[in-house]
Amino acid sequence: MNITETSADGLKREYKVVISAQDIEQKVQGRLDELRQTVQLPGFRPGKVPVAVIKQRYGGSVLAEALEDAIADSSRQALSERGLRIAMQPKIEVEKYEQGGDLSYTMGVELLPDIEPGDFAALELEKPVAEVDETAVDEAVARLASAHSVQAPVTEDRPAEKGDIAVIDFAGTVGGEALPGMDGKDYPLELGANQFVPGFEDQLVGAKAGEHRTVTVTFPADYPHDRLKGAETVFEVDVKELRKNVPAEVNDDLAKEFGMESLEKLREAVRDRIKSEYANVSRLRVKRQLLDKLAEGHSFEVPPGMVDIEFNGIWERLQEELKNGTAGEDAGKPEEELKTEYRGIAERRVRLGLLLSEVGRRNNIQVSQDELNRALIAEARRFPGQERQVFDFFKQNQQALENLRAPIFEDKVVDFILDQAKVNEKPVSVDELMKDPDEEAAAA
Repeated sequence: MNITETSADGLKREYKVVISAQDIEQKVQGRLDELRQTVQLPGFRPGKVPVAVIKQRYGGSVLAEALEDAIADSSRQALSERGLRIAMQPKIEVEKYEQGGDLSYTMGVELLPDIEPGDFAALELEKPVAEVDETAVDEAVARLASAHSVQAPVTEDRPAEKGDIAVIDFAGTVGGEALPGMDGKDYPLELGANQFVPGFEDQLVGAKAGEHRTVTVTFPADYPHDRLKGAETVFEVDVKELRKNVPAEVNDDLAKEFGMESLEKLREAVRDRIKSEYANVSRLRVKRQLLDKLAEGHSFEVPPGMVDIEFNGIWERLQEELKNGTAGEDAGKPEEELKTEYRGIAERRVRLGLLLSEVGRRNNIQVSQDELNRALIAEARRFPGQERQVFDFFKQNQQALENLRAPIFEDKVVDFILDQAKVNEKPVSVDELMKDPDEEAAAA
């Protein structure tokens, strides 16, 4: 085998590899000998089929396998001999091959850059922290009580308000014609919940129990029922009763609804949950600061192919957002400006990913099987009743498993760096803690 470097440009390398006809023939003969031991053909005892017969019958497929193996083995050898750490799979292009002759191909690779992590002990970061006050606990418990509300009659003499439940009889007609499904008895309609055609509930606000109202609405033009598309419809409505949602009382009985023995235990659980939420946000804020400082403090070339892959993923998602009308301010920007902006983001992501990977490699930071199993169980719990399918999917999909492993590894490396950095806690209000840093930057 002869290997020649033909090009070196930054992190890109290109090699020409020539594999001799003799080496290829050795691989072919080796594969034929393996087949001879296992193949069964009529008229021959197992292991006694002449090589010439096997070659005649299987020669084409054996040669293809031998060439594939020769390219794979020689490319690995070329990389190993030169101690190259590649960023992506090599690009192989066969230049020349005729049966019985030498095989020549080119191999293009992109290398991982040499990275020298900075002094993490010199990093100084500010971690915002917020205390859990009793008002937040009160509000959270009140929301739990509202979630366990019950319907009670409106006893005072007043008209219906948004949020009330009007128990109604109704019958609708289109051009004087009654259609199936346009009437109902004792229907509990929550006003303002937008359960019915737009405009229907609004016209019942202000009605009293026992009152009759005529409600006129126009169905949307894209309504699935052809007869009702864009049709003006008249409903005769009798408001029979008004009800309202009454939150459950905040007491020990409410706590027992959530599996707690007392209201105080419920409040403790709520307090711990809020504290955990605040801690997660604090970590996200300090992690963002850290990544910003790492990006500012490390400048090295990144493999263009990795940037292309990252950019293409970002760009595809952006195109979906533009199509769905969820792209925000990006919707009004020229395409070239967007491409420049997001290619810069892609390059930053790749550079940070390579830096964190190098820190993890140098410090032997690994994701244990237990950590991966816990993440897999957490993922499966997101799909109740489909846990087995989730486990099977990850078992059969190595890339999906790697996608599960990657954020765990990143968090472990971030924790490793934070342990060395100087992190100063800064007390802030809850509003300050929860404020979106991007919005703050935009305002500034």
